Amino acid sequence: MMVIPAYAADPQAYTVTIAQTGDAELDQMLKDSCTLISLKDAAPVGSFAMVARARADEERFMTALHSLGYYEGKAQVHIANRPLDDRGLYDTIDYSPASPPISIQITVEPGALYHIRTLSIDGKVPVDAKQWLALKDQAPARAAAIQQAREKLQTALQEHGYALAKVDEPVGHLLPDTDELDVSYHVESGKRVALGKITVKGLNQVKPDLVDRHLRIAKGEPFKLSDIEKNRQDLQATGVFSSVRTRIGKSLDSQQQLPVTFIVSERLRHTTQLGAAYSTDLGASFSSFWQNRNLLGFGEQLNFTAGITQIGGNSTTGIGYNVGLNFIKPDFLQLDQTLHVSLAAIKQSLSTYDQDAVLGEVLLSRKLTPFWTGGIGISPEQSTITQAGETHDYTLVSLPVSLKYDSTNSLLDPTSGSIVTPSVTPVVALTGSETNTFVIMQLSASTYLDWHSQGRSVLALRGLLGDIVGAGRFDLPPDKRFYGGGSNTVRGYRYQSIGPQFSDGNPQGGKAIATATIEFRQRLFEHYGIVAFTDAGQVSPDTLLASGDWRVGAGIGARYYTGFGPLRLDFALPVNQQSNSGSFEIYIGLGQAF
Repeated sequence: MMVIPAYAADPQAYTVTIAQTGDAELDQMLKDSCTLISLKDAAPVGSFAMVARARADEERFMTALHSLGYYEGKAQVHIANRPLDDRGLYDTIDYSPASPPISIQITVEPGALYHIRTLSIDGKVPVDAKQWLALKDQAPARAAAIQQAREKLQTALQEHGYALAKVDEPVGHLLPDTDELDVSYHVESGKRVALGKITVKGLNQVKPDLVDRHLRIAKGEPFKLSDIEKNRQDLQATGVFSSVRTRIGKSLDSQQQLPVTFIVSERLRHTTQLGAAYSTDLGASFSSFWQNRNLLGFGEQLNFTAGITQIGGNSTTGIGYNVGLNFIKPDFLQLDQTLHVSLAAIKQSLSTYDQDAVLGEVLLSRKLTPFWTGGIGISPEQSTITQAGETHDYTLVSLPVSLKYDSTNSLLDPTSGSIVTPSVTPVVALTGSETNTFVIMQLSASTYLDWHSQGRSVLALRGLLGDIVGAGRFDLPPDKRFYGGGSNTVRGYRYQSIGPQFSDGNPQGGKAIATATIEFRQRLFEHYGIVAFTDAGQVSPDTLLASGDWRVGAGIGARYYTGFGPLRLDFALPVNQQSNSGSFEIYIGLGQAF
């Protein structure tokens, strides 16, 4: 019986091998630019398209070589051990067996690595312009760095007032005998100019006065690119615009000045959001949020929130609620100073205590530096709290004073930077407490260490220290004491279960707390991630760190990353249990745990 070999149909399967060059960065760049690899499974091809793809890749490989300074390098692609200009190559591909796939070999010879011999600028420029290139003689002659230097030079010229400066594409002259490159930049700097008329387009419901407050540049001032960008960012930071763009004039006006236009797009004035969360200790919660972002035309916010909480949960005894109204007035009395006025009503039914309360707050916060914000306020409250069978009515006035350092890059998913928040809150007890005045002191901090520039591997750390002075533990209202356990302190333990307990096992609360967390976050693929964490904490009945047993929780979690933040699922176990602390806890919510 005659066996007829099976030939591959169009398209033809293939494998790709790239020989190592000895330069790891070049090897990775060759792999990343190779469409024979990236399109192998997604877009199978026949003989003609395969050869065309290989020819295009040879050009990409030469671009990669030049970008890293290898100007005499060579790149060759062989298909079935035949060069691409072999006339019989197409028949070889078409009549190759279906299995095994046809073999494609890629060989790249980098040659000598060129270095920059001289850098020159052709044109009338300031004497220190060469420094703005940020290139040095004898540096590797990387095409990408040489091109970036052109952009840096043009930006620097604009920063120094030469708004209409033009820097042509760099010209390189190869010196093969010495493996060097002479690079020159032709510049037409023009003259230094001043700002002309400043216009804002796109205003509708936002008052022009709000924009005027945040524009700190004026006609006639020297043109400086960074000042224009800073003003653009300040307008964006007001929160009333979805986008702010700048358009710099292409020519001087009749006064030989350069006009600048800010083009704004206002955000929707109203927004509504719904939220939900679940944890085994606090059960399910559902919340709604309504916001007016620009109540009176000057960026004022009016926020209304309402939620149902404690639906189920092993640390709750009934369903709770919270309702709140919050008014925010930016630039109150002066720029970068914000007035917050809020009123809220809450009900909590916890194993720790039952509480019905009405809370108010007037807070003045001020941005001190790009990273530091200070705040001071007054917060009256009226509450009824039942703990261990005893009910008390409390009328309190708190005077919170705080500082906050925040250099993080995201609210819901920070991957770099730190947050440090020290606060001191004197509390005057008008009724309900045996002590008239006590002071709550706290220091919380978190930091995020990005192991890769894309934030895919992040080590996150957090800590909390708290102490209360001026009152005995049982003289304090139960809701002002410290409790440990739960997603904000030590995961794996029931909410507020760590610390001193009554005879029935319910928490008493303490006068001091110390907690610490280490968490590793790893992104997987585009939308998924995993975490591993360990939390530790203690709640002391009296002095900070002087008493109280340390409790440790550990767990793992999963993340699904969306456009508005990561969805979080954490599972945690108590390493050293205490009575009534539970055997495990599960937490589901939006955003990272901290």
